Amino acid sequence: MFGWIIEQGFIQEGFIYGIMALGVFITFRVLDFPDLTVDGSFPLGAALMAVFIINGYNLWLALFLAFLGGVCAGVTTALIHNKLKVPNLLAGILTMIMLYSVNLRILGRPNLPLMRTETILSQFEVLLQNIVSKDLSLFILFFIVILIVKLLLDVFFRTDLGLVLGALGNNQQMIVSQGINPEIIKIIGVGLSNGLVALSGAFAVQYQGFADVGLGQGIIIAGLASVMIGEFIFRSNKIYVLTLNVVLGSIIYRFVMWAGRKYGYLIHLNASDLKLVTGILVIVLLAAANIKKIRIPMGKKNGKA
Repeated sequence: MFGWIIEQGFIQEGFIYGIMALGVFITFRVLDFPDLTVDGSFPLGAALMAVFIINGYNLWLALFLAFLGGVCAGVTTALIHNKLKVPNLLAGILTMIMLYSVNLRILGRPNLPLMRTETILSQFEVLLQNIVSKDLSLFILFFIVILIVKLLLDVFFRTDLGLVLGALGNNQQMIVSQGINPEIIKIIGVGLSNGLVALSGAFAVQYQGFADVGLGQGIIIAGLASVMIGEFIFRSNKIYVLTLNVVLGSIIYRFVMWAGRKYGYLIHLNASDLKLVTGILVIVLLAAANIKKIRIPMGKKNGKA
């Protein structure tokens, strides 16, 4: 049973896109900074990774440079918001639009295949080829990657900087009263978020075997859906539980998409309908979250009575 699940690939995809969802979690839930840069920084990481692979760069260096590219994209959005006083949504949209041209310039064409090229994935497959199957080797690789990213984030949010980052989303005035510049914290938070998104794109391009300038279209919705699904799993304010929820939410979301592709024909669902399904899923989750918020105060009131 486990072997069959691994062969379907949705858990591996859940780990890959879980990195992106963790980035979305930082901006939307921690910073309270709705950021649409994600739709541009995801393909940016993919484009940088693809070009570096084609040109024979060290693969781990290429991965780090892809992460830095995403950080630069996030910093650009934060600077537009901070210095030009542009609303965060509009700042993200502006950066996302500009990144489309940047990504096209990096790739040199709309689509760049990675056929017969060595990647981190292929290296790991060769390393374990005599021990486990290809699918299981990718599962192990992405499990290690998402575990490292999650643990690093958990540690980061326990540092003074991480605590300030979390406090900024709850009460910016309190941060200002402590003599801390909120603009710098926003730059760090949005930069880190988009760095993780680009890192996810860098792994996704190796998994899919090609880079495309439109790879990030609607990816922000997938990230939001993953974060919102995760919020219904374990109720806790502890950061290690919250990040775990995001990863599990990403896996569940990818399972829903996999089920839609595999069994959607039973209800006359086409592959082109999956974005519609995603939108409906997010709307349902928003409605469920609102109902939960209404019921909690009512429960407290009745309890006091």
